[in-house]
Amino acid sequence: MSKSKLIRSRIFCRFQRHFHQETRQNILNKMFFKYHAPGWAKSLKHIPEEKVQLANGNTPIHKWDIPGVPKQFTLSIKRDDMTGSTLSGNKVRKLEFLMAEAVSRKCKHVITCGGLQSNHCRAVAVCARQLGMQPHLLLRTDIQDVKDVGCQGNLLLDRLCAAKIYLTPRKSPYLTQLKPRMDKLAEHIQKTSGELCYQIPVGGSNSVGLFGYISVFEELLSQGVQENFDDIVFACGSGGTAGGLAIANFLTGSKLRIHGVAVSDDATYFHHHCNEMIEAVGVSARSEDILDIIDGHKGEGYGISTQEELDFIVKISSTTGIMLDPVYTGKAVKGLMHELHSNPDMFKGDRILFLHTGGVYGLYDGRIEDTLKVAGSSTDRVTVWTNKDHVPTLS
Repeated sequence: MSKSKLIRSRIFCRFQRHFHQETRQNILNKMFFKYHAPGWAKSLKHIPEEKVQLANGNTPIHKWDIPGVPKQFTLSIKRDDMTGSTLSGNKVRKLEFLMAEAVSRKCKHVITCGGLQSNHCRAVAVCARQLGMQPHLLLRTDIQDVKDVGCQGNLLLDRLCAAKIYLTPRKSPYLTQLKPRMDKLAEHIQKTSGELCYQIPVGGSNSVGLFGYISVFEELLSQGVQENFDDIVFACGSGGTAGGLAIANFLTGSKLRIHGVAVSDDATYFHHHCNEMIEAVGVSARSEDILDIIDGHKGEGYGISTQEELDFIVKISSTTGIMLDPVYTGKAVKGLMHELHSNPDMFKGDRILFLHTGGVYGLYDGRIEDTLKVAGSSTDRVTVWTNKDHVPTLS
């Protein structure tokens, strides 16, 4: 290549880099905007200044005719599983505030943690890439050999986003095991690259992330939640959704009763965590007084499915077209149905709104395949049609 061509090539490459940087900055500028808390929340401390547009808001509410709901109750569903595609579910609501803070701090890396099929970690990986950051995921599992990790469910999206994945023991408490690892990783990255890291706690559940569901409550108010419903029920896995909804309901007059169905840990843990967030934002209330945590429905443990739970998921999808996941919403709805029958007085009224927090990619991890393939079952509706003149019979 001649000297003049080499110079022109370098100029073009420099221009191309500058163009891409300008393009990305223009995209970021359109995604970010100043956050203005609703009037009833302006007394809170540490209100985020910015928010990044990640979710498709105003997710619909409609009646949900689940077989077996007691006659005195009406059940509806808010479809926060429809906040996006790869960025679907409740985690995205929290990340709108968390990732805005990460960008404002000029971080190039995002570190978070969760289970092997964590919806939160998947959402972090996707939006980190969309915002030009490298995701790092600490995933709890019993797997010892990296060759056994696989590419199913949320892991497929984690790996498509080229997330850096660190396998940690499945029984790794956040504060004593995962948080110290995250701290060491952030220190190592900054020391070796000079680049800053933003750490997000498990589930994105902290005093920043809870503004995701303070914001959602404002959306619910615009959809007539106080006029049309008495109780809100949802899956509680890390506490951020619970904290945000409970605080917002309290600040607007506590006209609803907020119920989180625990799918991990227990009521003591969640109340303690929510009280920390409540104190951080300066609310004069206790979690125990503004939030009901429903225990007894996590089955054999977090992320572990029984055959009864998988059968229930299939029953709901095959009769209502709503997909529940095996880790969160499947257990929560099953628990809700149990409480409607056995403990109806726990609800404030008879108009129940279930908030679907997403998790659909958890259905793709393979665990439900055998349930769908059982010969002679109600889901065994596959046949071979060879003779075009004869219509096969399917149950």
